[in-house]
Amino acid sequence: MGKTKPKLVKPTLDKDLDKIAHVEEAAHHVSRGFAPLGIALIFLVLATVLAGAAVMDRPGATIIIAAAAIGAYMAMNIGANDVTNNVGPAVGSRAMTMGVALAIAVVFETAGAMIAGGDVVSTISRGIVDPAKMADADTFIWAMMASLLSSALWVNLATWIGAPVSTTHAVVGGVLGAGIAAAGMSAVDWGVMGGIAASWIISPVLGGIIAALFLAFIKEFIIYREEKIAAAQRWVPVLIGIMTGSFIAYLALKGLNKLIAISLMQACLIGLAFGILSWWLSVPLIRRQSRGLDNRNQSLRKLFQLPLIFAAALLSFAHGANDVANAIGPLSAIVHAAQDHEISGEVAVPLWVMVIGAAGISLGLLLFGPRLIRLVGEQITKLNPMRAFCVSLSAAITVIVASALGLPVSSTHIAVGAVFGVGFFREWYTRNSKRRMAYMRNKAERFEIEPKPERNPEEIRRRYLVRRSHFMTIVAAWIITVPASAGLAAVLYWVMSHLVI
Repeated sequence: MGKTKPKLVKPTLDKDLDKIAHVEEAAHHVSRGFAPLGIALIFLVLATVLAGAAVMDRPGATIIIAAAAIGAYMAMNIGANDVTNNVGPAVGSRAMTMGVALAIAVVFETAGAMIAGGDVVSTISRGIVDPAKMADADTFIWAMMASLLSSALWVNLATWIGAPVSTTHAVVGGVLGAGIAAAGMSAVDWGVMGGIAASWIISPVLGGIIAALFLAFIKEFIIYREEKIAAAQRWVPVLIGIMTGSFIAYLALKGLNKLIAISLMQACLIGLAFGILSWWLSVPLIRRQSRGLDNRNQSLRKLFQLPLIFAAALLSFAHGANDVANAIGPLSAIVHAAQDHEISGEVAVPLWVMVIGAAGISLGLLLFGPRLIRLVGEQITKLNPMRAFCVSLSAAITVIVASALGLPVSSTHIAVGAVFGVGFFREWYTRNSKRRMAYMRNKAERFEIEPKPERNPEEIRRRYLVRRSHFMTIVAAWIITVPASAGLAAVLYWVMSHLVI
């Protein structure tokens, strides 16, 4: 018998190492979910340190530091829930990857918050509570603390259950509940609350209708035409001009207006000028891009990708400029009241407060945003660049229309309503469009495609283009946002008043 060759590696050790590797892999997978929470906790600590360094030698330092932690927590929740609507359609349509979307959102959200977030913000959201009705500065401080914490907790819960809600409405509910608990029913301006309640219905419906109208235009004049590329060369520059003009007007109203006073008419004229300029510039660009493209829908998607990325960036900038106030408004009010012992309807925003708000939104987006980005972009209805373009365009136009009507609207409600509008329109258009039916009939005859047999009603319902479960969950979350946040704020104020005041 020949001698057995010695093994270079001991099998027992090999097996043990293999088991250890599997255990380490499993442990890494489990612990990965705790990493965002750890980073978020570190940010809250850093926010308190920054606040402490800024106000340690001033009156009310302890209260301000505690409020800074709550404000940072609220800012992260805004980023996790609200910002997703700006980039969700673009990600769902695969116009950009998740990483690119997060990078664009972080950069432009931060820029919007820091550049046009406003040196002065309203202390009482949308004027729903009269500050003069508060007994003293301490009562006002704890009412703001309760409203800020309640809105943050509610938005956090909504993010956890997968429901994109309006952070503005959460803050409104918090201020409403804390204001009633602190100063009674007479402190509330119920006319303003009526307008906000009307916006719950009007803004998503209006966003959905505008998005559906643009999608109908694209289908009728571009998609279901024999010469798709020629039609795209004619109409895509027009759509880009409308988009650019709408977004410039939107930015002027929601961003630039924080720096200099601009009327609605002035914003629209600025938008019109930029719209015409962008149409003129995009005509040769679209012609150059369309050279060599096949006459099919896949080619059309390439023409809408760049405008869609541009739209996501502008939406993020405008959102950062407008909605950072949901976190820094109550926090700035607390800082002012604690230091000066007086209540003011509007206060200046300290730089360190703005930094906490901008950083919190960006960090919340990076850590917790992808879940809702996928929901808005992929799970409600299937989006492609054309449909996503309609959603983004609708968001800007709806804000302008609502501003003209004097209605307080939510960007979240508009964007999600537009996604639903696109999905429901596709369901209707698929069944009822004569142009689509004629186009599909010609295509079937040309390529000798056998028509598919009619499905039974149960099968048709199963293949709806909009997921009804998401629709019901989101609508329910919208309806209860203000009452839930208000009730929680009232409870928190009662607890604070008995423990501290």
